[in-house]
Order: sequence, then C-alpha cells, then structure tokens
Amino acid sequence: MIRICKTFGGYEELTKIEKGCWINVVQPSSEEIQRLSSVFHIPSDVINDILDPDERSRVEFDDEWTLVIMRIPIREQNNGVPFHTIPVGIFMSEHFTLTLCGKKNEVLPPDNNTLFKKHDMHQTDSINFILRLFLRASNIYMKYLKNINRQTSMIEQDLEKSIKNRELNKLLKMEKCLVYFITSLKANEMVLSRLRTSKRITTEINEDLLDDVIIENKQALAMAQIYSDIQSGMMDAFASVISNNLNDVMKQLTLISIILMIPTLIASIFGMNVPNYMENSMMAMPAIIALSLLLSVLGVVLFRRKRWF
Repeated sequence: MIRICKTFGGYEELTKIEKGCWINVVQPSSEEIQRLSSVFHIPSDVINDILDPDERSRVEFDDEWTLVIMRIPIREQNNGVPFHTIPVGIFMSEHFTLTLCGKKNEVLPPDNNTLFKKHDMHQTDSINFILRLFLRASNIYMKYLKNINRQTSMIEQDLEKSIKNRELNKLLKMEKCLVYFITSLKANEMVLSRLRTSKRITTEINEDLLDDVIIENKQALAMAQIYSDIQSGMMDAFASVISNNLNDVMKQLTLISIILMIPTLIASIFGMNVPNYMENSMMAMPAIIALSLLLSVLGVVLFRRKRWF
C-alpha cells in the first residue's frame, strides 16, 4: 500500500509527488516494489535491504540520498513467538521522504495516515520526523514489554502445578521476544548516536526531542534487560520445579502401588493350592478381607505419619 501525503503529519493526501512530500509504503506488492524502483528511482538494493527481515539498523549516506534503517516491534506469530522486530527504512532525497516497511505495524499504520497530533500536521523537517518515529517505536516497545510481562505472570501460575514442558516452552518463547527487543533497541541506540554526531546532516536537530528519544529508548532497553534477566533465572528455577512435581507424582504412584500390593499379597497366600487350615471355615473369606483392609489402612496411617502421602 502506497500513500502520498503533503507533510509528515499525514493529514492531506496527494495523488502525485510534490517536493517535500512524505510517501508511506507498507507491505508493498510486487507491482508496488517495481514502481518504487522505476517511478520513485529508489535503488533496488536499498529496497531489498529494507524488506529483508534480518536487516540491521544503520545510517547510510549517498551523494543524492540518505537512508536510515531502524527496527520496530510488531505483534505477529512467528514460529510460536508472539512478538518480534522488523526493519523500517526512511529514504530521504531532495524531493521527498519515503518510509518503507514490509509488514503492517503500529509505528506506521497503513490504515491511518494521520501519524501525529494536530500541532504536528505542518511538520516538514525530515530529521525530526525520524526522531518522532523513534520515539513512537520506543513507546510501542514498552507497551509490548508490559504485555510480555503479563503473559509471563500467567505462565508462572501454570508452571507451579505443571509436570510437562509445555509451559516451559511458552516461557522460552517469551524469552525469545525479549532477545529480539534487546538486540533491536541496542541497534537503534547506535543509530541515534550516529544521527547526533554525523556531519552529513545539515538540518538543525531538535535537541530536546533527541534527548527524549534517547531516554525512552534507554528505558525500553532497561525494561527488556530486566525482564530477560528475571526470565532467565525463572526458567532455571521452574525447570527444577517441574522435575520436583514429577518426582512427587511418581512418589504418590509408588505409595499407592505399595498399598494395593498388601491385599494382593494376602489373597495370593490364601489362594495357594495347599492346606491353610481355613478351607472349611465359613469365616475364611470375611477374615481375609478384613485382614487385607486392616493392613492397608495401617499402611496408609504409617505413610501419613511420615508425611509421605
């Protein structure tokens, strides 16, 4: 989907390119990718880099354009992992600024071209626009981190009673999400540092906005690292918990087997084809049953006193 807007606020859409316009491309089709190369004259290798899901964050300068690639979080199942990160490319030339992302996301929503609040609708500074994208991405990182923390708390409750690895696998997938977030946030931090120190950027940067972006990015990174450290220790602890729960189940089954073995042993002894002096007694069957029950109850009482049951 390709949207052409007059300014970075995205309030006014255009049908053709004007100088200083913003072009937002999300989840492009093969025809739209060809259009980006032929009509907008974006190098094909740049398009391929941005659409590569494993592309790292970086800043690249050319004589005619500047490229900034950042990684943003998305909520999408990927091999069972609910959250991961993808690259977003910001291509800046003399005539327009183009943002390109291979999948739908909350940073550049394709169904809502109004990106910022009303007081930002006339913003035309591409560098400060990029900083606002970083700020928006950091806020979404923290939103997803809180969601991951809630899901982890729910998994913890199930793990306390579990004897299977299913909950542990869920916790491992949450850990993968945090690894993706930490790696991407560190890479974004390097891009922000490059934007601050680069001499190729002639536009005046809003230092207050840049400081806010760096602080929010560091806060999201710190949250992700804290959650990751907690989950790493938690996974080791709960692996032992699952093993202990399984041992408790096996112990209970062993004790039940011992209790059931008592009447089986008595019935086997009196069921042998040898004289036992009770063949002609009318009380033989009730006596054997009573003896079996009595010894079984005594066994249960003994186990209860030792707190094995």
